[in-house]
Amino acid sequence: MKHRRFWLMGALVFIVILMIWGVSSLFNKKPSVLSNAAVGSSASVSGMNGEVPWDYQVQQAKVGDLLDGDMVLLPNNERISNDQNFATGDQIYVLSYMQATMKTDNQGKNDVTLSQWKPIKTFKTKEEADKDLTELKVEIKTDVKLVGVYKTELDGNFRYFAVAELPTGQKVKQPIPEERYASFKNKKEVQVILEEVHDYGNYDQSMAKFRGWAE
Repeated sequence: MKHRRFWLMGALVFIVILMIWGVSSLFNKKPSVLSNAAVGSSASVSGMNGEVPWDYQVQQAKVGDLLDGDMVLLPNNERISNDQNFATGDQIYVLSYMQATMKTDNQGKNDVTLSQWKPIKTFKTKEEADKDLTELKVEIKTDVKLVGVYKTELDGNFRYFAVAELPTGQKVKQPIPEERYASFKNKKEVQVILEEVHDYGNYDQSMAKFRGWAE
């Protein structure tokens, strides 16, 4: 009897330890915003993989055929749910979404594949559509780490570059004029302008595009 009670107590202690370990693991996880975020730019960027929100646009369209609760948007014949009971011939505004699929090669360079524009929501007025757009594309000004600056020479001509590390850890290389090269040489941080593009279905997932130097 004592032997059995001893094993029961041991099993109970083991279960309690597992529960404590499980709770601790949950609290030590990194925020999902950081794990889902990605950074992009018109210049070269290193360290991205997977699908990320790329861009949004608002355009005017005309309602064509009505099909089983959906409608066809003219002139591109795109099909979308007719949530607001529009009629054929109505002029409406459409919020469209573009996604990017990014793959990083062994040298740290990204191969970017952009999707087609896909309509995701319709509006009666442009003001309503623009309100959604301003919440999905947000411009911010922030300080980032300056990895360094360098210059290259070819036939006596110099080109200047700056490499910045953005908040999510990706590095962006940008060409800069000689004057900015001189002002950046001894700096550890610089101020930049970023455009955060949020995913329509999951706002925490976002991509930050480099939009320029703020100084």
